[in-house]
Amino acid sequence: MKIIRDKKRSFDLDAFLHKPLFAHLSTVADDAPRDSPVWFLWEESELWIIGTSADSFPKRITENPKCAIGIVDFNHKEGKVLHVGFRGQAAVEPFNVTIAKRLLTRYLGANENQWDPRFKHLDDTNVLIRFIPDTVVVRDQSYII
Repeated sequence: MKIIRDKKRSFDLDAFLHKPLFAHLSTVADDAPRDSPVWFLWEESELWIIGTSADSFPKRITENPKCAIGIVDFNHKEGKVLHVGFRGQAAVEPFNVTIAKRLLTRYLGANENQWDPRFKHLDDTNVLIRFIPDTVVVRDQSYII
């Protein structure tokens, strides 16, 4: 994985990726780009994403594994704009409840009893997307207010 940084405008990539931020998964279907907002888990230099039966991105990834993922931490009151952009390959993997629970706990907390019912009973009708980055751009685009 090649990491591209501006030495003057960079930040800690691992700390950033451990925040519960939204990612935008970009895939291609019929030569047209498609964007899906997703939750993610960063482990061992890979991103994991849950795909449900209602999602169309697992099929697109099966047909064309080339993807891009963008993640932004933005606070307009502070002028904070931290951006990470990935390019790489994704694969559809069988559902793994252990990985899925680690991912969901980041966003929903450790108490599964308090989770929205949609996330409590995921099973092998779902899949995991394993994204392996080729390149990562890490850029602090913050501005002064």
